[in-house]
Amino acid sequence: MSSRSLPLITKSELAAAQEKVQKVYVTLDHRRVYDVTEFLESHPGGGDLIVEYAGRDVSDIMKDVVSHEHSESAYEMLDEDYLIAALATDEEEAKLLRDNPDREFFKATEEPDSETELTVTTDFSLDYKKNQFLDLNKALLWQVLFGKFTKKFYLEQVHKPRHYGKGSAPIFGNFLEPLTKTPWFVVPIIWIPVDIYAASIALEGLSPLVFVLTYAMGLFIWSLLEYLMHRFLFHLDDYLPENQIAFTLHFLLHGVHHYLPMDRLRLVMPPTLLIILASPLYKLAHVLFPYYYAKGIFAGAFMGYICYDCTHYFLHHVRLPAFMKEIKVNHLDHHYKNYELGFGVTSKFWDQVFGTELIDTSKSIIS
Repeated sequence: MSSRSLPLITKSELAAAQEKVQKVYVTLDHRRVYDVTEFLESHPGGGDLIVEYAGRDVSDIMKDVVSHEHSESAYEMLDEDYLIAALATDEEEAKLLRDNPDREFFKATEEPDSETELTVTTDFSLDYKKNQFLDLNKALLWQVLFGKFTKKFYLEQVHKPRHYGKGSAPIFGNFLEPLTKTPWFVVPIIWIPVDIYAASIALEGLSPLVFVLTYAMGLFIWSLLEYLMHRFLFHLDDYLPENQIAFTLHFLLHGVHHYLPMDRLRLVMPPTLLIILASPLYKLAHVLFPYYYAKGIFAGAFMGYICYDCTHYFLHHVRLPAFMKEIKVNHLDHHYKNYELGFGVTSKFWDQVFGTELIDTSKSIIS
């Protein structure tokens, strides 16, 4: 639990607050009280899962292996970001009501006395003071570029998830900031017409059956590219040179996503970066295959990318159907349990082939 002086709230006050206030409160171990309202939008499984437990204790469900057992990081996040009070024991409640029979919890916290003062110490500055890594109040890029981190320290810290809350942490802190943000729906809006255009060209020179085969081949090739790029490009961790420029490039390419995994605007690839990465692959397809075959294969692979990026966003921020739960758990475990395994996002197939599958997914941070 974070070091702080917490006010006491009685069971009746908590029940009344949950009924009257447009917020969501939960308890742990029938003792710690959390206001998780601001986390609803960021919860990967959807806020409705948390709302179901409004005003209730979540100790059992957070330990439930069937539902999704949470890791220590989950409890740390709760304590650091959402802890607001301690639930009074019967003895404490009796004393509180005896000393102040007309007391109201939220009024008491607005005008705290010496016994119930709440000292809020968990914020971005506290994280920086504790870890001596990046100050989320300031532009991140320059801190990485001009920091004096060892590779071991940088990798440990950048793969320790932080939760920024609403909005996005500044990366450049200037006019370039919009280039780092991409809403998920930009991906299908911009790139599906491009994919249709490539497919239409392929159909000019291929029979429908051959086109379907080349398109399917492209989808298969993308599934392998997705795995290889995630494992050997985005996670070029062990092979990073020991210097800040290398750390900065790593941070911009993928590190920031592991550092702030719930940032809604940094979950899909910005169009400019995609063009840079896709251009050599597009040219390679035309070197290896005849023109119309290359167009069909590229169209299939490009649709694979579109599905990948949208799926990536959904895994973090949408409550998915049951048949996708395994994929969701696998990806969240990659973030919150072991970033050196589980590189497949839309499928675990290549992880199984190359021996990088996350077998035990019982201790991920969130359900």
